[in-house]
Amino acid sequence: MGKLRVRQVPLLEIFSMAVEALWSNRLRTSLTMLGVIIGIASVITVTSVGQGVQKATEQQIQALGTNVMLVLSGVARSGGISQGAGSASTLTFEDAQAVGKQAPAAAGVTAYLQRGGQVVYGNQNTSTSILGVDLNYPDVKEIQPQEGQFFTQDDLVNATSVVVLGSAVRDTLFASGERAIGANIRIQNGRYTVVGVAESKGSVGGQDQDDRVYIPLTNMSARIVGNNSLNGRAISGFWVKANSQEELEAAQFQVTNLLRVRHNIYPPKPDDFRISNQVDIINTFSSVVGLFTVLVSAIAGISLIVGGIGIANIMLVSVVERTREIGVRKAIGATNQAVLSQFLTEAILVSLMGGAIGVAVGLGLAFAASTAFSFPFIISGVAIAAGLTLALGVGLVAGVIPARNAARLDPITALRSE
Repeated sequence: MGKLRVRQVPLLEIFSMAVEALWSNRLRTSLTMLGVIIGIASVITVTSVGQGVQKATEQQIQALGTNVMLVLSGVARSGGISQGAGSASTLTFEDAQAVGKQAPAAAGVTAYLQRGGQVVYGNQNTSTSILGVDLNYPDVKEIQPQEGQFFTQDDLVNATSVVVLGSAVRDTLFASGERAIGANIRIQNGRYTVVGVAESKGSVGGQDQDDRVYIPLTNMSARIVGNNSLNGRAISGFWVKANSQEELEAAQFQVTNLLRVRHNIYPPKPDDFRISNQVDIINTFSSVVGLFTVLVSAIAGISLIVGGIGIANIMLVSVVERTREIGVRKAIGATNQAVLSQFLTEAILVSLMGGAIGVAVGLGLAFAASTAFSFPFIISGVAIAAGLTLALGVGLVAGVIPARNAARLDPITALRSE
């Protein structure tokens, strides 16, 4: 008697049988995929939204200049509690002027004095930031008037009561179509004439650049703040615009040494000022967003693990339910390898389909979020590839044990089952 020839089942036939088995149990297949869909969708959404928010913030900061740094006054303390950078009167207008003249890497310097206050026009009022600035502010901060003009040298010298409104303040105080230029408003009970409206710059780092008003620094110091240091006119800080982004580090070095000399600061005495630049802000924010993305992606990974456990459980139940079918197939010549391949293919298909649907859902959610909150919609090819690879891995791992159990079934025992 000759040996029984065992036919090798083609991969296409295995794939076809796997698809047919999944289709005949559509509800079970859908529920099995749910964990994978949630996990992959979470990864794609979080990655895309994180990159979009990061890009939007970078664009906003870059719009204010990546070759700009901020020098803040020192920290005042009350009862041992820090009041925050800029709270002590350690910097003066004369410090800013000295930096502008003596720091070769500095293309421009603008001093400012900032306080919160009430602005009133007619029966409208709003609480906003009041900035006393000098004439260099529009060029250094790249904020030009979109209506009217900035105040003049005479206004600065004479401490004239004129004001340039941020666009958000203008929209709050004035009705649509109403002309703001030439109107008289009250700031801290003083009367100021509107000479300009600044162009819109949006929000950066949670601060609305349009929710503020600008008045001459001399007027702010004399009439609103009313405090001068012993060595000159006190300021909250000043912005330094370097000749280029490449010279930003050199400018920071020059400013630090110049201020230390002017303030008689020598080691180990600490600086009475603090310097930060836009590049550092971008890098810090990118690190924070990156850590947040990793954290949420790790949580999404837990959903994938749960999804894999669900696939394994459903496949194990499927083996029990289809014991007789497996017995019939093995009785007519199906090899252990063929049965193993079919069940493993089913698990992989479930995971990959769940992964593909998860990618689509994730991209849809990310697009909806970018549209609703106005940040760039970024499709991360790496995240999509990683998601699908994870889905494939989940299918392989989750399908191995059920597929092995199915392949090891004794055909006689399987045929006896009901």
